[in-house]
Amino acid sequence: MDLYDRLKAVMEAHAETFELVLVDDGSRDGTFQLLREIAAVDSRITVVKLRRNFGQTSALAAGFDHARGEYIIAMDGDLQHDPADIPIFLEKIAEGYDIVSGWRKRRIDNLWLRRIPSLCANWLMAKLSGVDIHDFGTTFKAYRRDILEQVPLYGELHRFIPALASWQGASIVEVPIRNVNRERGASHYGLSRTIRVFFDLITIRFLLRYLSRPLHFFGTVGMAGIFSALGIAGWLLVEKLHGVSIMAAHGPLMIFASALLLAGLNMLALGLLGEMQVRHYHEPSRRAPYAVERVLRAQSEEHTISE
Repeated sequence: MDLYDRLKAVMEAHAETFELVLVDDGSRDGTFQLLREIAAVDSRITVVKLRRNFGQTSALAAGFDHARGEYIIAMDGDLQHDPADIPIFLEKIAEGYDIVSGWRKRRIDNLWLRRIPSLCANWLMAKLSGVDIHDFGTTFKAYRRDILEQVPLYGELHRFIPALASWQGASIVEVPIRNVNRERGASHYGLSRTIRVFFDLITIRFLLRYLSRPLHFFGTVGMAGIFSALGIAGWLLVEKLHGVSIMAAHGPLMIFASALLLAGLNMLALGLLGEMQVRHYHEPSRRAPYAVERVLRAQSEEHTISE
């Protein structure tokens, strides 16, 4: 297995101890048998076989859960990520960064089908998430374990780990990596995956801004609907006082105002329910609404004076 041989050579040259966690995401060929043979002769190998193909985010989550190291480097298994770049990640992690993100600075993909759409998507992700990196799409990243333990993974959220971690106060740096053609497999990106990523991007934007204060979002939308409905109702009342037949002249508008009022009340109620959920999350276990990196306390000394 080329990936194993190259990873082993790089890690033995640059790390005193290491482990390789290889995740088989429901392959239907002989991949698992090959991984089992490798694990049988190398105790540093951990193989995780999933029951079916759960997708990239779930495969990464499985790898993170079964990794035991303080630092974790994630990469694809199709050799589109060059193991020779790993020392760059190790160097930056050693400098104290929580996340080191790979950046395919010189991409060799198709210009119109991959590079330009990727450039636009990454720009949008950076603006909406507030994390100033150029390449959200690559999985080639290094993490500190304690950061990963605070980030939930589902859907297509693996590409947004830096954004979610930044909300916890993580320090992030980006390093250029080689962009080579994949030697195994084929790309699974398509329109359906783009749509899923778009929805996840909306989710991330909402979580980063309103996770602990949902009423600020739903309440704003709800009150806007309520005040708009009341404004329309006030104008219709004035029209009524001037002898205008409301149902005949403004029937559709009155129905619209009623629907707008009900929608606004529903949004306000949804915001209040969200606030109750936030309170329910924080209060029973006394979870703190912040993440502590370290605590320093002065050492107290007791002096005994004898006469």
